Amino acid sequence: MGFHIPSTSPARKWLGFVAAVWVQAISGNNYTFSNYSDALKSLMSLTQLQLNNLSVAKDVGKAFGIFAGLASDRLATPAILLIGSIEGFIGYGVQWLVVSGRIQPLPYWVMCIFLCMGGNSTTWMNTAILVTCIRNFRKNRGPVSGILKGYVGLSTAIFTDICSALFANDPSSFLLLLAVVPFVVCFTAVLFLREIPPSSTAAEEQDEVKNFSIINVVAVCIAVYLLAFDISGPHGTVFSQLFTVILLILLASPLFIPLYLMMKNFIRSNSGNLDFEGNNIATVPLLAEQIVEKKEMVMVPVIGEDHTIFEAMRTVDFWILFFSFLCGVGTGLAVMNNLGQMGLAMGYVDVSIFVSFTSIWGFFGRILSGSVSEYFIKKAAIPRPVWNAASQILMAVGYILMAMAIPGSLYIGSIVVGICYGVRLAVTVPTASELFGLKYYGLIYNVLILNLPVGSFLFSGLLAGLLYDAQATKTAGGGNTCIGAHCYRLVFIVMAIACIVGFGLDVLLSIRTRSLYSKIYASRKSKKSAVLS
Repeated sequence: MGFHIPSTSPARKWLGFVAAVWVQAISGNNYTFSNYSDALKSLMSLTQLQLNNLSVAKDVGKAFGIFAGLASDRLATPAILLIGSIEGFIGYGVQWLVVSGRIQPLPYWVMCIFLCMGGNSTTWMNTAILVTCIRNFRKNRGPVSGILKGYVGLSTAIFTDICSALFANDPSSFLLLLAVVPFVVCFTAVLFLREIPPSSTAAEEQDEVKNFSIINVVAVCIAVYLLAFDISGPHGTVFSQLFTVILLILLASPLFIPLYLMMKNFIRSNSGNLDFEGNNIATVPLLAEQIVEKKEMVMVPVIGEDHTIFEAMRTVDFWILFFSFLCGVGTGLAVMNNLGQMGLAMGYVDVSIFVSFTSIWGFFGRILSGSVSEYFIKKAAIPRPVWNAASQILMAVGYILMAMAIPGSLYIGSIVVGICYGVRLAVTVPTASELFGLKYYGLIYNVLILNLPVGSFLFSGLLAGLLYDAQATKTAGGGNTCIGAHCYRLVFIVMAIACIVGFGLDVLLSIRTRSLYSKIYASRKSKKSAVLS
């Protein structure tokens, strides 16, 4: 690669994490369906139910993420990334050919297959990234999950705003971006992303926390920058091009962390001041931590204990987590998949802003909940599922507001749904790893995200599709349309009830795991005391 970096060097680990951030910043393409769904609906003369079932086909691709989970235990990270990038290039590439008019619309079932391929591609990317990075930074799982899932949330706004800036929201140009950009980024990431031993000293852990804080600040700057672009109205050509250049610079800026570490390592290696006593001192915390970890495994066998998927599925906690996750992400996906039609039904001409709002505020939900949940475990032993419960009840309130159809309710609703959907994803990822271990985490994670296609089918394909069509009127060519608040009112009410059920499940899981998180708190506190002594 041209870089002479030791395989266990922190610089290599952080270079891999930055590459992971880039992959996540382009792997949320599965949430962008609303940006080109209306073009597909018109081109193929679809009813809303047929269009929603296309979105379900996209989400069904995640059901095949089980193969990515199985592969994560057998294939290297670069191989998994390559599979995802090639599959996404084909899936979105064919959709681009259709929407751009380069080929005639394919049969409905064939389009379902290519949408499924596009959806499945992200499971390979996410599995490679999450499994590798959580293993590399296992002592900071909350921040890792929050940052990576936060960039997934931002990716929708990144794609949407770049397309708006450069191509005036043209659906075919948007699909071309979805096909080409992830393909190129993943091919870059395979050079750097590897599984590397986690931190072994207190100093390394403190450095990790500082670096994560820096990346959090950069990510927040990107989110605010995107939000400012969205709410600042129409933009000229030069301004839009300048916006894109600055955005790319911001996305590249986390590179300064591994570059700084590489320079630091280069100066040390050339100075020749590595003395024997310094190396001996460095090994003391390492040995102390190893002893503490062995002790921890005896005292708290759940932490780091490896469950196979079958062992996990035999526990009550797995199914509580599974179904509460379904209530949150299933209803959230229904909104994301239907935002285009929801906006048109409410009388909005440009609905792209709602897609961006959901993405940007989803980022804040992901990045804050990851770090906040980690902080409160370390400070007060508060179980992570508490934050899932809070997000569920807030999401229910958001759906009720959208059902009331008061002025601005779709703006408020898209923000609330974005935040709460983000919290669900960012908190559930480390929760599953803490309950069931990391050895088989890739497969366990992909079984949990079966809720995405299942939830999409139940709440988007069936609930939203059928109820919308019941209210809609036929249009020339075989499609249909519905205008007015009544189009989705019953959909929002049912989804609010589902979130209340999810809230109850999360409260139950918080109670059941309270002793576990108390032990995690105690073990981390004792480990810190041992290292200091």
